[in-house]
Amino acid sequence: MEKSKVYFTNFRTRGSENLLQKLQRLIKTAGIGNIDFNGKFTAIKIHFGEPGNIAYLRPNWAKAVADVVKELGGIPFLTDCNTLYVGKRKNAIEHMDAAYTNGFNPFATGCHVIIADGLKGTDEAYVPFPEGEYVKEAKVGQALMDADILISLSHFKLHEAAGIGGAIKNIGMGGGSRAGKMEQHNAGKPAVSEELCIGCGACARLCAHGAISFYDSTGAKCDKPGKGKVARIDHTKCVGCGRCIGACNQDATHPVEDNSNELLNRKMAEYAAAIVKGRPQFHISLILDVSPYCDCHAENDAPVIPDVGMFASFDAVALDQACADAMLKQPILPNTIMDNVKIINKDPSMSLHVGTDWRVQLEHAEKVGMGTRQYELIEI
Repeated sequence: MEKSKVYFTNFRTRGSENLLQKLQRLIKTAGIGNIDFNGKFTAIKIHFGEPGNIAYLRPNWAKAVADVVKELGGIPFLTDCNTLYVGKRKNAIEHMDAAYTNGFNPFATGCHVIIADGLKGTDEAYVPFPEGEYVKEAKVGQALMDADILISLSHFKLHEAAGIGGAIKNIGMGGGSRAGKMEQHNAGKPAVSEELCIGCGACARLCAHGAISFYDSTGAKCDKPGKGKVARIDHTKCVGCGRCIGACNQDATHPVEDNSNELLNRKMAEYAAAIVKGRPQFHISLILDVSPYCDCHAENDAPVIPDVGMFASFDAVALDQACADAMLKQPILPNTIMDNVKIINKDPSMSLHVGTDWRVQLEHAEKVGMGTRQYELIEI
């Protein structure tokens, strides 16, 4: 397969051009104008950030992209789907409140916010994907599929289950309806190491499906968590979203299956490939404020590598590979979570999220025909 072109520019500026103008120059140089936007609804798929987290992409970046779309005659809107877990983005009302809280409103961005899978996360399109090994029909937010053109605007970061969060994750996991997210997550369900559990209840507070209960030393079920009690997970209710794993400061919750993250990455890649298949698309990723965890967290830790720059391509797989390669070339920053981690092959993702290999999603996306990992990097 021929190499895909990935365009790159750093975050250095001079007085004649600010960073937002530089992003616009990047995407124009990368060829976004070759898409026919005239009168077309254009979905800009973005993560609005969980309130409390400040590592997400600022709305200024979204406005810069939306302005180019409008300049080219398109009708842009910002979009994401509802989350599977408890938080401020689990239904469209709270999700829009979260977006507005974080600055994504029509006055700041010049376009509207549409939650793609509707009020309760049930407005979905069933997208056939015969090429899939695991997903034959993706469940995708309806508005995302109703759009004529798809642009992904991604904050490149580390991720506890996917290894990295780039364009593939932004589209695949972010584009899935609640049922679609459950389909991607349900390969592995967590369990609790009871000798480590302190009964704090943090896991249960984040469980949207009532799957976690507490038991005392006699094995009797308790109404509330507390000291001397342990959590247990009912797998008939659990959907495998993994939020309880991230909530536990004692490392007491863990996936039951060793390959669950690998299967998640493959399903996520197939969802992303199904969503972009056969439609006009363009992809942008910014490597800045590279937090160790997803922007879905209601907090963010210090960036683990320096800010790198902005990338753009018609090929999401090549884009993610270029961003990952750029990540591997960066020094790991001191005074971060990485101070307490054994560094493996200069890879902050695989060092921090041991057992999660980000390469799986790229390899599988290439395998199912979404794009190629081979790229030519063009710096402007």
